[in-house]
Amino acid sequence: MPNWLLPENIADVLPSEARKIEELRRLMLDNFRLYGYELVMPPLLEYVESLLTGAGKDTEQRTYKLIDPMSGRMLGLRPDMTTQVARIDAHLLNRDSVTRLCYAGSVLHTHPSGLHATREPLQIGAEIYGHAGLEADAEIQELALASLAMAGFPEVRLDMSHVGVLRAIIAEDEAASKDEAALSALLRAKDCPGLADLTAGYSEATRAALMALPNLYGDIDVLARARDVLPALPGVTRALAELAALAGSALGRAEVAIDLADLRGYQYESGAMFALYVPGLPNAVARGGRYDHVGEAFGRARPATGFSLDLRELARLLPTAERKHSIRAPWGNAPELREKIAQLRTAGEVVIQSLPGHDNEQDEFECDRVLVLEDSNWILKNLG
Repeated sequence: MPNWLLPENIADVLPSEARKIEELRRLMLDNFRLYGYELVMPPLLEYVESLLTGAGKDTEQRTYKLIDPMSGRMLGLRPDMTTQVARIDAHLLNRDSVTRLCYAGSVLHTHPSGLHATREPLQIGAEIYGHAGLEADAEIQELALASLAMAGFPEVRLDMSHVGVLRAIIAEDEAASKDEAALSALLRAKDCPGLADLTAGYSEATRAALMALPNLYGDIDVLARARDVLPALPGVTRALAELAALAGSALGRAEVAIDLADLRGYQYESGAMFALYVPGLPNAVARGGRYDHVGEAFGRARPATGFSLDLRELARLLPTAERKHSIRAPWGNAPELREKIAQLRTAGEVVIQSLPGHDNEQDEFECDRVLVLEDSNWILKNLG
């Protein structure tokens, strides 16, 4: 095997894609800042006890582990930055007020999360700590939709669910409560035969409600059906009301779909959850939701909600932007040349200054027209 080959689902990022990713990263982080989010940079690795605190079994299985030669303790390479940011909020910032934090960096997965997915996503996200109200969930959802709109994706589908529905249904049934993890897996897979077998010993009311969940999916009208077929438990009523409010705020900005059996991240989340899809990608490009219990796992209970997305996947689908003409100029110190380049940039032209001996590939800049300028006098004469 050639020694330059990379592992499966690991790839270099070449110039044209790297430029897209970096432009996207700057665009989103600048927008997060306008919303009041502060940037943090967690470490790439830390002790697994801290890294996996509050995370579910799926997160642990995605985590690369290694022994620290300095301490002899087990380290983990982060598969997700959310719990790290929760730790920062809980133990380093330690604020009593509402805190908004954002982040961007590489994470590593032992296995790809979906078809054609990379094992080294470039994760970017935003989190709100200290506010339990639905306003925080709505802000995070709005910020996620705004991020995709700014990136140039007008067609977005918003899939929504709520872990409170299942938890309210099984709360009063001891047998069902013990099978919580198995129930969430069967519901997520819409395995109705398996669900029927598992729920055979439950109370009739609990069993009927659970068997109804796999069929409660569709547009926003599915919430009315859910109110008719599910028991009128306080937790169920509250969860459906929250979904109705969040779905209503997104109408007109995204195609909204509800699926009460879609419980991805069930062990991690504690309230409303959402996933965003764009044309051309089978996997969700962004995921978010409420995860209040993670802060509690760090010894400081803090309501929390947030979202994250993979910039590498998003950049692959990024529509080619309409660009003005690009002008490639030589690297020079002539005052006239420097002044002309400044004028062109002010006018919106993209000026690429080539270093001596470098032959930049002009197609990587995705320009409509490239003028190769090799002489300062030629520049000034032909461009005025």
